[in-house]
Amino acid sequence: MSTYSAPIDDMQFVVKDLIGLEAVSQLPGFEEVTADLVDAVIEEAGKFASGVLDPLNQPGDQKGAVLDEHVVTPAPGFSDAYDQFCEAGWGALANDPQWGGQGLPHSISALTSEMWNAACMSFCLCPMLTSGAIQAIKRHGTEQQQATFLPNLVSGKWAGTMNLTEPQAGSDLSAVRARAVPEGDHYRISGTKIFITWGEHTMTENIVHLVLARTPDAPEGVKGISLFIVPKFLVNGDGSLGDRNDVKCVSIEHKLGIHASPTCVMAYGDGDGAIGYLVGEENRGLEHMFTMMNFARLEVGIEGVAIADRAYQRALEFAKTRVQGREAGVRSGDRVTIIHHPDVRRMLMSMKAQIEAMRALASLASTHLDLALKHPDKAERMRNQSIFDLLTPVVKGWCTEQSIEIASVGVQVHGGMGFVEETGAAQYLRDARITTLYEGTTAIQANDLIGRKIAFEKGATARAFIEQMRELDAQLGKAAAHDALSTIRRTLNESLDALSECVDWLVETYPHNVKSASAGSVPMLKMFGTVAGGWLMAKAALIAKQRLDENAENYDFYRAKLATARFYAEHILPLAHAYRTQIMSGAESTLALDESQF
Repeated sequence: MSTYSAPIDDMQFVVKDLIGLEAVSQLPGFEEVTADLVDAVIEEAGKFASGVLDPLNQPGDQKGAVLDEHVVTPAPGFSDAYDQFCEAGWGALANDPQWGGQGLPHSISALTSEMWNAACMSFCLCPMLTSGAIQAIKRHGTEQQQATFLPNLVSGKWAGTMNLTEPQAGSDLSAVRARAVPEGDHYRISGTKIFITWGEHTMTENIVHLVLARTPDAPEGVKGISLFIVPKFLVNGDGSLGDRNDVKCVSIEHKLGIHASPTCVMAYGDGDGAIGYLVGEENRGLEHMFTMMNFARLEVGIEGVAIADRAYQRALEFAKTRVQGREAGVRSGDRVTIIHHPDVRRMLMSMKAQIEAMRALASLASTHLDLALKHPDKAERMRNQSIFDLLTPVVKGWCTEQSIEIASVGVQVHGGMGFVEETGAAQYLRDARITTLYEGTTAIQANDLIGRKIAFEKGATARAFIEQMRELDAQLGKAAAHDALSTIRRTLNESLDALSECVDWLVETYPHNVKSASAGSVPMLKMFGTVAGGWLMAKAALIAKQRLDENAENYDFYRAKLATARFYAEHILPLAHAYRTQIMSGAESTLALDESQF
């Protein structure tokens, strides 16, 4: 049975060599973030992932969480693992020291998040949502709310959730109907919320729900939504827990995957109304909730990287041990393991190359987040925030879409055995399927990218980012005599030209024909991810070539990195041209049929 092994070598390469640790370690508060510290954190997180979380994944999928009398009991072993997680301080890694956090950069915590999601995504969803609640309360809560809730959320003593969706209000949050009636210093909340991840459980002594609801005189639409803290147990003035609040789980969903993560239907106000506390200002709840949601979108993108890598690891182990057939062109002799077959090699290389590009892009976005939050120069903070905003829908949408494809390829590597649950390959495909739906579907991410992030800015940040990617050409040109780098340089420049054309087309088309622009929004998102990933793989290849020329240690790693980058350039980057056709020429056929013709 395959055991998860954290890709420590590649993570160290990405954070220290490819993205660069220096820019982050020079930020105020991160001065002690050295290469040695990063190595120690990654190595210990890898041990926790493989030793504590990975053994829970398949049994948790089989057993699931159980609801009885409004109480959800987690899958066996989850509560003990959660206690260990909190005792080790893993949930506090990137949080502020004033609330008990360790104050490490998001670019480091992103790597630990990948490990935990790869080992057991169902488990990791609980602390991930708690981290999102922390971000929202830290940014928009009152000093009293911060003092009351943040220390216990940061420590993991309490958990947090995000309550947006209702039966009639999925992605369209303008249809939210949950009520919030003012009563003294609090509100009475009533209504039903669905799809609430870890909305009820017994791993923590309290659960802090962040709930979207409308006050009686709120305007219609998204401008009339407010955000409220609604704890499972009320909190007394001295910080102790008081009475049970009027909120309960009435059912948990029977899902395709992530069976060990309870997805709850939550009922607020079956009695007198749940007591809730306004976060920020009335009617600005959606804006405040997006602080939490944008953090969650980055984390879901990392989930995509994680599940893809876990599927790859299991497929690779199977390919190295499964004996089937003889090598191509050989008619006699011993049968060989399937990794000797060219098409299996192609599948494994496709998985490996995309995962490395996805990991690099998620790490780049996390680094821009650190710079946006901590850089001492305001102009630099704004510039990095713009890049982070541009990359967030790409990381979320592209990495999750590819995770499904990669997990599916993992099943294919296993052949018929992949379709059998006992091998474990199918679970990754089932678990990955939710990631494109979480925190807004791929189309929502894509519409955000082409609308808010490209068209409304008239392409300013996108064009600046493309020019940044083009700067690599001169460095690649100096090494163009090398076959791999020459190929990488050519295909990267061609894909950047295609991406630039599509940005220009969107800027021109979107203002007067939103429907045509939107018809190619998902291809545009995939194109952006594919090209940005190709740029990062090209940078990685250049670094690898330099290390090989220097006879650096870890020769096999750098040789593999160079070969993998070439595969990406020859097999993945050419997709940019197909995406360009879909984006710039495909709208008419996409919209050609009437409803009755489908």
